[in-house]
Amino acid sequence: MDRMEFRRFLVERNVSGEQIERALVIAERFERYLAPLGAEGGAATADAKRMDSFSDELIRSGENTLDNYEALARYAAFVRNRSLYTAVLEYLDGHEALASFHRAIGAALGRPARDEIFRGVALPPLGTPNVGKYPVTATVIARAEQRDPVVSRRVLSGGLRDLKDEWFLAARRTYEEAGGIDKYLERKGAEFIEELQEHRREGRWWFVQEITDEVIDCVQRHPEIRSGVRVGAIIYETKIPYMTKEYLAESDERMRRYFYCHCPWVRESLRTGSRTVSPTFCLCSGAFHKKPYEVIFGRPLRVDVVESVLRGDARCRFAIHLPDGAV
Repeated sequence: MDRMEFRRFLVERNVSGEQIERALVIAERFERYLAPLGAEGGAATADAKRMDSFSDELIRSGENTLDNYEALARYAAFVRNRSLYTAVLEYLDGHEALASFHRAIGAALGRPARDEIFRGVALPPLGTPNVGKYPVTATVIARAEQRDPVVSRRVLSGGLRDLKDEWFLAARRTYEEAGGIDKYLERKGAEFIEELQEHRREGRWWFVQEITDEVIDCVQRHPEIRSGVRVGAIIYETKIPYMTKEYLAESDERMRRYFYCHCPWVRESLRTGSRTVSPTFCLCSGAFHKKPYEVIFGRPLRVDVVESVLRGDARCRFAIHLPDGAV
């Protein structure tokens, strides 16, 4: 491992000195872990299975911390290994979701009902690969829906992510500057395209995606992906595929849905075709889409799942209901 170059990489990204030292330690440990496994080229060529096995070791030793995984994500980006980078981000992305559901369903239905829903189920620890997440998710969501479908939908539509309002203040400023919802959507779409074009020019990944001309063209051609489309007092938003380049190149419908799905807690079930998670869980994704509008308008909003790859649709599409007076 080139310590000096990795340190420079971290400094350029405004990582603190303390975090840099921790990142160097965990990156070197990962390289040492790979060496006896015959992973020629080290982390630069190792596949995601190597990261999964290293994560198992961190879990066993109690070192599966956010700091360590954030450091490993930075190291994977430094060595330009997208497979490793994706694996680590999928440990981190929505890592709090099932624990949030445990708390929220307990608050809504009471502790005895919560304990029955989670009977025999252990919350997957941070660092669990996707293949270990979806069976647990399938079990508890099915039990919760059987217990009380109305409350389950309400809990899920409230969101399971720890989304802070301040993360969406830029959206509120853009809305205020635009002077109305339609102008806001227009600016939002233009800024998204500019962001993707910048990533393509600089060869950077957007989240875990490689951005190509074909990816940008796909977003350009679908206004519900680019910005959302208002119909009356409803905004319809369609998710960009999780891995758009792979999605566009895939012909198998099952794998297309797999490349489309963003949720680490369910997407592996689409690939394997087993223990499918209830599509009601997609309300959590809907909550993510409505969050900027809740910050913009300063109140909770309703969201409906119109289409979902979990229920066999070709895309994930949401209807966000605007408050009175928004149009």
